[in-house]
Order: sequence, then structure tokens, then C-alpha cells
Amino acid sequence: MKIKQSKRLETVSTYYFAKKLAEIAALNANNEVQIINLGIGSPDLLPPKEVIDILKTNADEFDANKYQSYKGQPVLRSAFSEWYKRHFDVSINPDSEVLPLMGSKEGIMHIHMSLLNDGDEVLVPNPGYPAYSMTAALAGANTVFYDLKAENNWLPDLVELESQDLSKVKLMWINYPHMPTGASADLVFYGKLVAFAKKHEIIICHDNPYAFILNDNPISIMQIEGAQDWCVELISLSKCYNMAGWRVGALVGHQNMINTVMKFKSNMDSGMYKPLQLAAAKALSMGQEWMDSLNRVYASRKRIAQEIMEEIGAEYEEDKVGMFVWAKIKNSRLTSADFCDHILYNAKVFISPGHIFGSNGEGYVRISLCSDENTLRTALDRIRENVTGGQPTINNENLQDLRKFESQNLESKDTFRKSQNQ
Repeated sequence: MKIKQSKRLETVSTYYFAKKLAEIAALNANNEVQIINLGIGSPDLLPPKEVIDILKTNADEFDANKYQSYKGQPVLRSAFSEWYKRHFDVSINPDSEVLPLMGSKEGIMHIHMSLLNDGDEVLVPNPGYPAYSMTAALAGANTVFYDLKAENNWLPDLVELESQDLSKVKLMWINYPHMPTGASADLVFYGKLVAFAKKHEIIICHDNPYAFILNDNPISIMQIEGAQDWCVELISLSKCYNMAGWRVGALVGHQNMINTVMKFKSNMDSGMYKPLQLAAAKALSMGQEWMDSLNRVYASRKRIAQEIMEEIGAEYEEDKVGMFVWAKIKNSRLTSADFCDHILYNAKVFISPGHIFGSNGEGYVRISLCSDENTLRTALDRIRENVTGGQPTINNENLQDLRKFESQNLESKDTFRKSQNQ
């Protein structure tokens, strides 16, 4: 029986990394040399030991496996509230202004499904996280991409946006520290953004998972007076506490927004596992020492990732923050996809092409810091030996055979193709 997909799925494609990871798995199954994956921002480090201990201890409690409140445990909501007060000096009512989520990505979908109607418009950054546009499409809305460019430090041009017809725009997504570029915003910009939102009656959705990663000045849009009337903020424990697979985050905003999203969420799940909530509350109580130790590791890794960028002839900016190194390809007429595929098929190292984050990402590449130093060094050695020959550039002149994969990995490619067609 052939199953016909819903019409809403015709508006989206399979997430790029889902397809690429399937291809990498097929390649690894048929090659002795395993591919080094520097493309995904999935922390390889463990959460704090105290957090793991809380999870283990509470898993044995008699009520651990019961259904939980859709609003989350009071101790977790209070922990988020105290976290905001401690780090940002922002007062958040734990009973009415914070909603724990099973990961902040869940929140993106919930916001769209709770607030958008067919034909509504959503402002989405280009480049930016693909989930913003994909989930907006699933909700029946129209995505309007706004440009982020290096010459404006990857910040939106609000004057240019105001020259457009914003009458149908209901939401605007922002994300700082920015993924994929690592750019930062400041409170002056956030003040202008809140004024923009009020003037045009647009809800600002700030996705803020990288606030403390290699960032000396973590801030929240909620620090701006009046922000709670026009803004919501998504926070996540995935990056700052190495809890990506645990799926814990939160939505913070006005009580009316929280209640609206709660109405949708309550029809989608039956509450978060209680021991996870208690462990997450412990993570949120960790002090600056935890952040400092985490960032020392990432700083060491970042230096090697920058060496890789130099080796492949890609130019990065020193002042960028977050979990990735973003760099512009120099002296090459290759697309970012072909550039990265050449490295993948010849050096067995996967880095992310910038085009997957939007058209303004074309010509850029991204390396994740979620691999240890030995792995990053091995990736650098492979690239030197198999791609650049120690000459820091990849271009059309020294490119031997971009599709070497075609002849040497036919079995892997056929396996991958068959898996995609099933």
C-alpha cells in the first residue's frame, strides 16, 4: 500500500542533517576509515556530575514514572526564574511566565501552531536555523526572509525592514548569539527591536540557547523594559549544560503568551519525566565555575577549529562566540556544498556548508566544537594529507576530482540512495 503524505508536508523538506547523517552512516558501513563529523552541534561532554546523580537517585522514587503536570514541576519553574534573576537581573514569575519544554526546538513548533493562521507572515533570518521556516510552513504561514550580512555584523537592518509591507507579519525570529555565524547583539539593539515590535505589533521570538558559550557578555532580551509585552524567549539546557539528548528547555514571556502556548502543548504531550525535571533544576543552579570550566574546553577546541579553517583557506572572525566557527571560503568558485563534499569524500571529514542556513550562507562553512582536541587534530591531519597537501587553499585549480566518491564508493552511494527511497 502506498501512503500519500499530507499536503502540509509538501511545503517542507527533510532536515538537511537527517539526510547527511544517513549518507555518512552508509559511507561508514562500507569503509574502514570512519568519517569525522564536525558538522553537528551535539555536545560530547557530560552534564555536571551532580545533575546526573540527581537523575539516578530520583529514578528510584515511587512516583517517578507517573504523568506530570503540563506546566512542569514547581521546583523547575522556580529554578528557571532564579536563573534569570541571577544571570540577567530579570524577574520572571515562576507560576505564570515560564513554561518548561521538552527542548526548545519543541517550543518553536508550539509557538507557530499556537499563534499562526493560514496566510500569516513570519520574519525569519537569512542565514538562520532552518527549523524557523520549516515549522512556520507546517503551521500554514508564509516565511519572509530578512537579510543578515557580515557588513552589519549579522544583525537585521530595522530601517530596511520598515520599508517593507509588514501588515501581515505576526512573528519575527531572532537568535543571538547567532547560529551559525556566532555574532552577538547588545542591549542597545534589543531596545530598538522592542520599539520596532511595539510600533508594528509584531511578536519577537528570541531563541537563546548559546548565551554562555565562549561569550563574555551574556544577555537576555527580557532585560529591556517592556520586552515581556512583545517578546518571548526560548532557553535550552542542551548547550550550556551538555544535556542535548535530555530535551529540556523553557519558554519565557507574558502570562497570556504562556497560556496560549500551553493550550497547544497540553494536547501534544503528557508532561516531562519527573527525574529529568529535578536534574534540570540542579543544572540551572550551577555557578560560574561550571561555565568557566566548560568554556576552557571550548576555547582550546576553537583554536584547532580555526587552524582547520586556515588550512582550507577559509577566513573567520576572532570576535564571534558560541559553539561553532563560521568562516568565508576564499579563492574558490566552488559552491559551499561542493567545497564540503570535496573534503568529505577525500579526507573523510564532514563540515557544514553554509547554504543550508539560507542563501546568505552560501560561500561560508561551519565547524562545530563538539569534538575533542584529538579528533579535531586528526581531522586537520587528514585534510592536510588528502586535500590541501599543506597548501592552505581549495580552489578549481588544485581540485583533482570532486566526485572521486562516484567511482570509489558506489556501494555506499547505492545503499544510501535505496535507504532514501524506502
